[in-house]
Amino acid sequence: MSEPEVLCLGEAMVLVAPAPGERLATARSAAIRVAGAESTVAQYLSDLGHRTAWASRVGTDPLGDQVLSAIAPAGVDVGHVERDRSAPTGVFFKDPSPEGTRVHYYRTGSAASRMTPAYLDSLPLSTARLVHLSGVTPALSDGCAATSTALFERARAAGTRCSFDVNYRAALWSTRQAAGPLLTLARQADVVFVGLDEAQHVWGAETVEQVRELVGPGVRLVVKDADVGATHFPPGGGPAVFVPANPVEVVEPVGAGDAFAAGYLSAWLRGAGPADRLRLGHRLAAFALGVVGDHADATALRTAEDAR
Repeated sequence: MSEPEVLCLGEAMVLVAPAPGERLATARSAAIRVAGAESTVAQYLSDLGHRTAWASRVGTDPLGDQVLSAIAPAGVDVGHVERDRSAPTGVFFKDPSPEGTRVHYYRTGSAASRMTPAYLDSLPLSTARLVHLSGVTPALSDGCAATSTALFERARAAGTRCSFDVNYRAALWSTRQAAGPLLTLARQADVVFVGLDEAQHVWGAETVEQVRELVGPGVRLVVKDADVGATHFPPGGGPAVFVPANPVEVVEPVGAGDAFAAGYLSAWLRGAGPADRLRLGHRLAAFALGVVGDHADATALRTAEDAR
């Protein structure tokens, strides 16, 4: 496979979810899927016609096979994924209830959590146009935190642009632990995605303008406000651009943030302006909200975009 245009790095895991209407404690059947923030971005970018690669580590177990066989069919290059004979592939379980869905992670000591900066030596950081990372990765271990920092340092030194989705996960670390590292990575990136709700929770920034002031003027900042819309702040100052979200009937609220990021990044890589980037982000997020799972084949949207 030719060198990727976009390289996404982060853990993907096997997801176990009980049958609809059942609780995890009493379920007698379950569905197995694969989920991961960065791998989902890679899959959607591939759907939209970009050469993508996903970099990570999985075990040599059957669950590692499950992960690779789920991600590769979207056209994502998984040739840089390392297999670890001494560490398992991560797993997580969903427990839906009327009060909301809880998630139970079993990823401590996983193959992906053993990443170190040395892993980056084998990745095509100097030939990719863009690397993408989420705030999940630095939360996994000290080695993953060091790898996240080194990824952006090496990419920027090579002239490769960096994309960062804050993607705060309370199950992985507290706001006290996360606030500083997430802000440091955001300030190192070329484009940053953050939900207004998570910026309020992690950083205490109450408005989109406060988020911009906190992150600083050097990055392209996209602040998402759920079903209201998204605001784009250009680097170096200039007027903000707001585009409302698309109305959609929600089937499952997972994968929408990653889909939004992929839509925005696709339009950015193709040279589109801020409003068109946000519009494609909303279109892909609406598509993701209307399907089950983190990723569903969105190649039809590529055809629609090519016809525009």
